Amino acid sequence: MGKFKFNETSIEGVYVIEPTIIGDERGYFMESYNRKDFVQAGLKMEFVQDNESRSKKGVLRGLHFQKKHSQGKLVRVTEGEVFDVAVDLRKFSPTYGKWEGVVLSAENKKQFYIPEGFAHGFLVLSETAVFNYKCTDYYTPEYEGGIYWADESINVKWPLEEDQVPILSDKDRKAQRLSEQQLNFF
Repeated sequence: MGKFKFNETSIEGVYVIEPTIIGDERGYFMESYNRKDFVQAGLKMEFVQDNESRSKKGVLRGLHFQKKHSQGKLVRVTEGEVFDVAVDLRKFSPTYGKWEGVVLSAENKKQFYIPEGFAHGFLVLSETAVFNYKCTDYYTPEYEGGIYWADESINVKWPLEEDQVPILSDKDRKAQRLSEQQLNFF
């Protein structure tokens, strides 16, 4: 039996990944990444940077991307729960402008792989959440970009509570809509 279950989504290249959890009365053990297993599943990316963030309930980070040095990301939550979203920005993709979302939590231990050429964001659902991600390229601030989280053309169904307004950074609050972007992802 493999150590991971690789679940394809409705968008080519985006996966929900479920690790095998080995548990007993002491707790549990799992592999969060194994290059050999990922390559066997067709995911041949190489990671160069790991990041971690901690956020409180209602924080929405995203939708972020890099215009050059696009980053593929393998994301997971080690404390709390988030709704994680990938938006296809590959201009000639049949799913251009479409999104895929998944609930990631410390409890379900699911991971989400978002390839290069996508915008990424998440909404914190629990009181706090610790979010971890491996990246295929380095963060390059001069190429960072963002799409407005509530862009009507994308229409992400964020699981906001009634009348809830997400907590945004100034950068995310001022982000442009997809139609206003000059993107060259293929």
